Amino acid sequence: MERKEILVVVLIGLLLVTVAIQTVQLLGLSKGPVVAATSSSSMSPSVKSGSSSGGATTSLGDLPSMVGGC
Repeated sequence: MERKEILVVVLIGLLLVTVAIQTVQLLGLSKGPVVAATSSSSMSPSVKSGSSSGGATTSLGDLPSMVGGC
């Protein structure tokens, strides 16, 4: 075998070992119990709006100037 062929075989072997390890990790992850956060702060939605006055129509009207258009 040439040196390049040996290198390719070694790299393919490393790739297969990496895939096998990740497969085992993924299977272990899917078998574990799912724990959801139960604190009230994580359950409350946080909505951030740009400006409360004007609405979407004003924002859409100003869009060309915001992006540098005509």
